[in-house]
Amino acid sequence: MSSSLLFSSSMLLVIAFAAVAAGSGDGPPRHEPQTPATPAAPAAPMIHPSSTTVTIVPSAAVTEAFKKGAGFVESSELKINGGRRDGPGGAEVHGRDTDVFYILEGSAVLVTGGTVEGGKTTAPNEIRGTSITGGESHTVNKGDVVVIPRGLPHWFKEVPQTPMLYFVVKTTAPAGAK
Repeated sequence: MSSSLLFSSSMLLVIAFAAVAAGSGDGPPRHEPQTPATPAAPAAPMIHPSSTTVTIVPSAAVTEAFKKGAGFVESSELKINGGRRDGPGGAEVHGRDTDVFYILEGSAVLVTGGTVEGGKTTAPNEIRGTSITGGESHTVNKGDVVVIPRGLPHWFKEVPQTPMLYFVVKTTAPAGAK
């Protein structure tokens, strides 16, 4: 990844964080792992930022996270994952999490809404399934930002340009939020 791509990606990520924080104001985020086409091994050590100091993630740690599709920042207020898709994934529904994706490379067909097929609860407020029926298909490409509200089924059905690399930021609504 070029340094200019990382810089522009970082700037958009900061804007996304600010937009999500301003819009949510409803509690600390939680990360539920994306369903990768291949199992993700941990990348560089997870960084746990302080709420009172600036956190800088070295480019080497970011690069490693994208090689493996792994998280690299985690705190009670923020989760960031270097998403990587080398093929389609499983369908997901997050009962409390809003996902914000920024597509860095590649493209995919993202299906949202509809009904999750083969859905099973995998953790509190988390459902995973094999596919979605009756949803709406969207083609997402490099440079796109996608916001998936909590409770909305979503599924990367096709990934024709691989790898697809994308920042994932999650915010979590408080328990019982409507």
